[in-house]
Amino acid sequence: PQRRDQPPARVTHDEQGMKVLAVDAGNSRIKWGLHDGGAWIAQSWVPTDEVRRIAEHWKGMAPPDAAIASNVAGKAIGQALQRAARPLGVTLEFIASQAHQCGVRSSYDRPAQLGPDRWAALIGAWHLCGGPSVVVNAGTTMTVDALSADGVFLGGMIVAGVELMRDALARSTAGLGMEEGSYAYFPVTTADAITSGAINALAGAVERMARFMREAGEAAPRVVLSGGAAPVVQRALNGAVEVVDNLVLEGIVRIAHDSRPTE
Repeated sequence: PQRRDQPPARVTHDEQGMKVLAVDAGNSRIKWGLHDGGAWIAQSWVPTDEVRRIAEHWKGMAPPDAAIASNVAGKAIGQALQRAARPLGVTLEFIASQAHQCGVRSSYDRPAQLGPDRWAALIGAWHLCGGPSVVVNAGTTMTVDALSADGVFLGGMIVAGVELMRDALARSTAGLGMEEGSYAYFPVTTADAITSGAINALAGAVERMARFMREAGEAAPRVVLSGGAAPVVQRALNGAVEVVDNLVLEGIVRIAHDSRPTE
């Protein structure tokens, strides 16, 4: 991952393919990438509370053909991102979840209510991996979504991330602090017990969703895991896990291509 003091990523120019600037504005980080239709030219991120720094990253970038974002960080962040994109000569558009898009169908009672980051991650997983999947995005919160063998989003769960769980314990109990702990099968310190409990809770949510899918008649699903906390969760999971960096960005690029007018 890029350190907070890391300089902006170098952006190169490739004339081949449709260039998409994809942005994933989350609660803790704003991730972005420039895709040339075949591969990522550049990827980087800034802390969400330092959104103004994104303009430094995009300075001098060759104008993309499209700029598309998922934003769950609020209206002010969205407006700041749009201002940062204007010097590129494009209008930053924001995705919204649909009933059907890019081969994925939603079972949500109100499809638009689904977070756009979850929708993009489902589309990214479907096109990168295919087949029945438990699509997991582990960050400040962790989403655990079931995607069937025929591309139907069956439903999903939202779980507090490790730091949110630890913070809740520290705020709500008198004897438990925020001392950093490590993951262990058999924790022998309070700090390790808290950290291990949080990580096992996340892993348990993933494994239960996989079990629910099997009980519903799906073939054994693969776990597609992304997000800043992915390495922490992966170590606690049983079975094969497909780790995909920036799965939301992958889905946004697919949406951009699907939405491009045909000539």
